[in-house]
Amino acid sequence: MKFNLVGWRATVSLISLVLLSTMLTSTLAQKAPTPVNASRLASAAQDPANWMTVGGTYAEARYSALDRINVSTVPRLKLAWWGDFETNRGQEATPLVVDGVLYTSTSWSHVYAYDAATGRQLWHYDPKVPGAKAVHACCDVVSRGIAAWNGKIYVATLDGRLEALDAATGQRVWSTRTFDAKSVNTITGAPRVVKGKVLIGQGGADFGVRGFLGAYDAETGKPAWRFYMTPNPQNKPDGAASDKVLMDKAFPTWGDGGWKQTGGGATPWDTIVYDQEFDQIIVGTGNSSPWSSKARGAGDNLFVASILALDPDTGAYKWHYQQTPADDWDFTSTQPIILTDLTIKGATRKVLLHAPKNGFFYVIDRRDGKLVSAEKFTSVNWASRIDLETGRPVENPAARYARTGERFVAMPGAFGSHNWHPMAFSPKTGLTYIPAQDVPIDYAADDGYGYQSNSQNLGISSLTFAGPKNEADRKSMALKTRGFLLAWDPVNQKEAWRVRHPGISAAGVLATAGNLVFQGGPDGRFNAYRADTGERLWSWQGFDGIIAGAMTYEVKGEQYVAVLSGFGGSNALYFPFIETPRVGLNGRVLVFKLDGQASAPDNSRPHPPPNVPDQTWSDAVIARGRTLYSYCGTCHGQGAYGHNTIPDLRRSPMLTARGAWEAVVLGGALEARGMPNWAGTLTSQDSEAIRAFVGDRARLLRDETSPGTPAVKP
Repeated sequence: MKFNLVGWRATVSLISLVLLSTMLTSTLAQKAPTPVNASRLASAAQDPANWMTVGGTYAEARYSALDRINVSTVPRLKLAWWGDFETNRGQEATPLVVDGVLYTSTSWSHVYAYDAATGRQLWHYDPKVPGAKAVHACCDVVSRGIAAWNGKIYVATLDGRLEALDAATGQRVWSTRTFDAKSVNTITGAPRVVKGKVLIGQGGADFGVRGFLGAYDAETGKPAWRFYMTPNPQNKPDGAASDKVLMDKAFPTWGDGGWKQTGGGATPWDTIVYDQEFDQIIVGTGNSSPWSSKARGAGDNLFVASILALDPDTGAYKWHYQQTPADDWDFTSTQPIILTDLTIKGATRKVLLHAPKNGFFYVIDRRDGKLVSAEKFTSVNWASRIDLETGRPVENPAARYARTGERFVAMPGAFGSHNWHPMAFSPKTGLTYIPAQDVPIDYAADDGYGYQSNSQNLGISSLTFAGPKNEADRKSMALKTRGFLLAWDPVNQKEAWRVRHPGISAAGVLATAGNLVFQGGPDGRFNAYRADTGERLWSWQGFDGIIAGAMTYEVKGEQYVAVLSGFGGSNALYFPFIETPRVGLNGRVLVFKLDGQASAPDNSRPHPPPNVPDQTWSDAVIARGRTLYSYCGTCHGQGAYGHNTIPDLRRSPMLTARGAWEAVVLGGALEARGMPNWAGTLTSQDSEAIRAFVGDRARLLRDETSPGTPAVKP
């Protein structure tokens, strides 16, 4: 037989090309990850190497099955890498990790992407939020996270835009405005993606808005449905998914009052959870607007301070449970919600776990919203218990300051027994881990209240919010506050253990299968505790406060733990007199692994000395300035006690020069950095009165901190 060598070689070459092509196709198929989709999110618990949604899985338990870092190995935990942000302010986001890339949002709604193993920055997106928008952010210009879906990263900006970014490049794919740019609304929460729709709420109830949850097509940004949380003041349809239930059920629970000007509040500014088993969205709503029912109007005020279940496809109402009817205290129900199964009295119950501001830990049946149990988890004096038959609180009559006309010191106060800080649940220990706090606040109805646009509309008078008068007063206020990490048994509704922190050391929590609970603190420490006993096993000292919730992931068999540092948020801005933490020039992402080799440089900044003006002012001008300072205290600290993330005005170089002061306050010289232009609200005389008050505070600070000054006893 004649052998055709040329033909044989050609055939072999052809076969080789086919095999090579097949191998390359196979290799590329293996390297190309599946985009985050419904299937991946539904089974996220079985893929602990990734952290694809802000709460870890749809159940939002903030729990990871990874256990390479555990009670035995955690002493070896060290910094692996870190990344600096361009912004300082409060950092409250929990990062995502998808197939080896870490994504996170930061203050001012910036978004960063890093190689999750090395820390190499891949891209950075700046949505260019106008600095003037900071005036509407009651509790700092924060972002609590982002969402991932089908090759895109979604961020909701402070000024109300929902934006989709290309996950590979950070380039904007689409942008949708969720509310009018001139509105006093803000967005600080993390969006969630469910069944091809991006869900996001908003804040702003303190200023006076009508809360709603919106759903938008994940591919185009086109609005899909909207559910308003309070009725239309004219009790007419809005053309929204909420029309029928608001007109039939909610409107009769509102009287005739100031809510018709403010919109009633109930903003869903944080927690949004998808319950796969019952195919429902579960969302918590915010406080009433105004706070005082005397200014707002009588009635239970549905759906203020409530939990609602909605159909994810249409937004239709399914059920609700109101935790604080006729809220008078800013007891929002927007705190994180965890979905789980519990064995109660021998039966498996599909429940949600909730520790809202009002101080009661709730176990609620997810099937129909019926209350299973509720007990106090911190100090509570506004109610004695929750009636299990009616689901309503048994109130202390004296707590209703708007009715009695008397001042009432509530425990908890508006900062809540638990605020936005993520809590966690471990199926291994059966415990919920809560960043809890005791912070009393006094309330009285403001008899002179009148609605003001572009300003907070609370309808209350509070001595606490006026801030301390001197160092003794500051120390007295500090002694009345407590913060702790609380391990809570949700089945038996009792405390398992607690770790006491100095001041209000509230920070988010992560639980892992390594029998560990991770939590940071405003002092810059990042700690690991035994999940079963609360024993502290490891601690790392940073240079800036840590208040965000941590997360964990795995790359090539190596487990990492990541958390953001950057002190800020409501506790820091309103009550800096409670503690003086480390404050950084910029926020950071900190990533740890066993035997890490990185070392981050000190990025903290010292407090400058007080800058005391040469001028003197009359007591009347200083007193007037103290009243007008209410416009400043939300950001710069009540009573002019600032913590240095936002400048402490007592130390400001502008304080000694009226022209420079007015250029900022009335001229908008620092508007791009978040300092509003108050020219439309304050006069030159008003500005000078505020300078007089702050100057007097600077003098007091100098006198109290000068060498040889006798200590002031609290």
